Amino acid sequence: MKFNSIIGRYLSKQIVFTFLMVLLTIMGIIMMFDSIEALRRISGREDTGMDYVFKYALTKLPETIDKVLPFVMMVAAMITFWRVSKSNEYVIIRSSGVSVWGFLKPVLITVFAVGVINVALINPISSKMYEMHATLKYRFVTRDPTAMLFSSKGLWIREAEGNDKILVVQAKSLHQESNDVLSMKDISILEMDQNSQILRRIDGLLGELSKRNFKLRGVHIFQTGKKTQTLPSYEYKTSITLQRIKENFVDPDAISFWELPDTIRFYQSSGFRASRHIMRYLSLWASPFLLVAMVLISAIFSLTPSVRQGGVMFMIVAGITTGFMVYFSSQLIYAFGINGYIPIWLAVWSPAAIVMLLGVTFMLIKEER
Repeated sequence: MKFNSIIGRYLSKQIVFTFLMVLLTIMGIIMMFDSIEALRRISGREDTGMDYVFKYALTKLPETIDKVLPFVMMVAAMITFWRVSKSNEYVIIRSSGVSVWGFLKPVLITVFAVGVINVALINPISSKMYEMHATLKYRFVTRDPTAMLFSSKGLWIREAEGNDKILVVQAKSLHQESNDVLSMKDISILEMDQNSQILRRIDGLLGELSKRNFKLRGVHIFQTGKKTQTLPSYEYKTSITLQRIKENFVDPDAISFWELPDTIRFYQSSGFRASRHIMRYLSLWASPFLLVAMVLISAIFSLTPSVRQGGVMFMIVAGITTGFMVYFSSQLIYAFGINGYIPIWLAVWSPAAIVMLLGVTFMLIKEER
C-alpha cells in the first residue's frame, strides 16, 4: 500500500489523532499529580502561591512525557488497531489483497515521522523547560525569586563556603592536566552572601585548581567601594575539588539535541568522561526507531481479523506487560552502558533493535497463519 493512498492517509490520520488524544490524557493526569505534589510542597509557605504550582507542574511535564512517550505510542497504536479490527476495516483491507506489511507501512512511516519531529523540534523546547524546572526548584529551596541555577555553556559551579559566603565559579575553557590538577582560561570567581548579593569578583586570564586552591594569573579584583586591583598572580583557597566539578556538569536532559554534540566535544576535550551525554545523544537518535518497535509490538496483540474472537482483556494486559518489560530491560541495559560494562552504542540501540526484531518475527508468523 502506498503511503499517500486514500487508505494510507486514513490510517496515518487515525494513528496521529489517537496518539494526540492519549498524549493529552496522560499529560492531564501527570499535571494533576504534579500539582498535588506542588501544593504539598508549598503548604505553610507564605512566600509562594498558586503560580508556583502551575509553573512547577508545567515545567516538569516534558521530563515525564519523555520517559513515557513509547508507552503513549504503544497505547495509541493498540487503540487504533483495535478500532479498525472492530469495524472490520482490517478484514476488508486484507481482502483487497493488501498484506499485513502493506497495512502497517503508512502507520510505521507516520510514527517514525512523529519520532523525528519530537527529537528535532520538541526536544529543544523540552530541554529548556527542564532547565526552568531545575531553576524553579532551586529558587524555592533558597527562597530567592531571582536566584539563578547556572547550567549553560562552559563550566559553572556554585559552592557554599561556610555559613555566610557562596562562590560561583565560571570558566570558558578547561582541561584536566592530571588526576588532581585542572587548568582553566578566562576564569571568574564571584563571592556572594546568602542573599545572592555580590561581595567581590575575581577575574583571571589563566588558572589552576589543585588541592582546594585556585592559582590565578593575570588577575583583576573588583570590590564595591574599592579601587580595582591588578595582580600578576593570586592564590585563592576554596573547598571546591575536581570531583565536585565533575558532579556539577550539566544534566544531559537539560541540553537540546542540537547542542549535545558541542557539549560532548567540550567535555571530552577537557579530559572528562561524557558517557551520560553520549548516551542521551544516541538515545535521541534511537527514539524514532523505538517508537516504531512499540507499534510493531502493539500490532501483535491488537491487530486481529475480528474482535469477536475475544481476548480483548488479554490484549490489554499482554500489551501493557510487554511495554513495562521493554522499559525496565532497556533501563537495565542503559545502566550497563553508563557504567562501562557494555559499549554505549550497544546499550542504546540494542533495546530498539531487539524489540523491532521480535515484532517483525511475530508478525511474520502471524501473517503465515
